[in-house]
Amino acid sequence: MTGFPSPNSGLRALRPAAFGADPSGERLARIRRSPHFADGVFQNPPGTPRPDGALLGFAKSSLRKEDRVRRAPAGTVPVHATTLADLAKPPVSGLRLTWMGHSSVLTEIDGQRVLFDPVWGERCSPFAFAGPKRLHPVPLPLAALGPVDVVVISHDHYDHLDMPTIKALAGTDTLFAVPLGVGAHLERWGVPADRLRELDWHESTKVGGLTLTATPARHFCGRGLRNTQHTLWASWVVAGAEHRVYHSGDTGYFEGFRDIGADHGPFDATMIQIGAYSDFWPDIHMNPVQGVRSHLDLQQGEPAGVLLPIHWGTFNLAFHPWAEPGEWMKAAADAVGQAVALPVPGQPFEPAGVLPVEPWWRGVGYVPDHEWPVPEIAAKASREDLDLVGEA
Repeated sequence: MTGFPSPNSGLRALRPAAFGADPSGERLARIRRSPHFADGVFQNPPGTPRPDGALLGFAKSSLRKEDRVRRAPAGTVPVHATTLADLAKPPVSGLRLTWMGHSSVLTEIDGQRVLFDPVWGERCSPFAFAGPKRLHPVPLPLAALGPVDVVVISHDHYDHLDMPTIKALAGTDTLFAVPLGVGAHLERWGVPADRLRELDWHESTKVGGLTLTATPARHFCGRGLRNTQHTLWASWVVAGAEHRVYHSGDTGYFEGFRDIGADHGPFDATMIQIGAYSDFWPDIHMNPVQGVRSHLDLQQGEPAGVLLPIHWGTFNLAFHPWAEPGEWMKAAADAVGQAVALPVPGQPFEPAGVLPVEPWWRGVGYVPDHEWPVPEIAAKASREDLDLVGEA
């Protein structure tokens, strides 16, 4: 197998730093040895189509004015301005989550602080002048967040891996846990190799009293003009002495959630991607009803723990109305008796305590007035019934 083509020195000089770097050397050799790498690319779980062919349909839908208006909030998105007082005291239960918007979550678990997919930039784009712009401010400056034990990255797309944020964090003492290949980007941006924990699926690393495990997801990768599928994407399990949490990253629904739950669950809380879904890419992003299904799978088929919806509300990345994921998630979770947390960005909560459940998006953005498809199950339903899900 030949190596990935390297740009000549002239092209390399023109390549934006935000594109990151291609794996090389021992990192590339390790990628080639991965059981999930074949035919020159990382492979999705069995049965997953590649996401080719979606862009033409995306472009056509983007031209409809009414749809474009509904994809952004009509009013001001409420944000809880997270303060030092919010985070100064340790969580009473030992577990506290603070959704900072999109997929960024500060997780305080068993005495340590884990920051998932931190994106503090104004745009999820390689350019400061173009690309999806955030729809609400960050709840607090990154410098005010305080010490973080480990930053966890799910994959290298711009709405999950933000160069300015990583560069700022590179100047701290935090460790970085990333999927295989993603470390090349971070090293280019100033993260020392000895602060990287780079994992293939099913591999684990210890950070203090926590065990972090990279688990499968159904997605893809890429930051530059070429998409060679040579950096891995992952979901993550973080287990402490008393608590366990799961972060989905970006993923389509697949049978592997059951195996992840059997191997690593049950979970006190899951952070599940529910936004940016579309019929144009049904295999790489979940809609809210699939998000509930995945949570139930992770909990071995029954409502348990708390589900925190992520990957919605902060950036306009798909065709659905801005407020639709929140409304649909609430309906889907209520239908099966699953506890769901619905905080405004920046609002800390403890899964074992009083949950934020108010539908704060109503009145801020357009919400379609119809009956939402929900899982056709009762709280103690059989495994087979989980497949009876309506289509949007």
